[in-house]
Amino acid sequence: MKRSNNIAAAFSLVEVTFALGIAAFCLITVFALVPVAALTSRNASSQTAATNIMAAVIADLRATPATNRTSGQFGITFGTPKTLYFDGSGQFSTSLSTNSRYQMNITFSQQSPTPAPPAVATTYADLNVTWPAAATPANATGSTEMFAAFNRN
Repeated sequence: MKRSNNIAAAFSLVEVTFALGIAAFCLITVFALVPVAALTSRNASSQTAATNIMAAVIADLRATPATNRTSGQFGITFGTPKTLYFDGSGQFSTSLSTNSRYQMNITFSQQSPTPAPPAVATTYADLNVTWPAAATPANATGSTEMFAAFNRN
């Protein structure tokens, strides 16, 4: 007598339930990371925009001839603290508006080498960009700072 083995290969209900449980656990973990990734991406974008703002201001100050005391693009006078406000596209204004996203504060200090030659003075600028623009630097969501030196011969 010959027996036939016609047993079909299949998953049991326990195996299917166990596999669905593992898949659900993995998906819940991945979905929990989505808000963290979105926040990290937003912070990175804000940090990049703030750095670009400071680079543009420093480039404007460095392009200012030594005979001028005020920069051409942003109207910053060497030695005078100034606050500028920037929107999301990089346009600036001197007053806070509803479109303002970043606040940039610039302060200056001047130091001459010892002994100081008559016409040599190095001006230092401390640039601090915070966001949102309406927040004070103490309670801002984010901030970045840069220090620059200008030889104003």
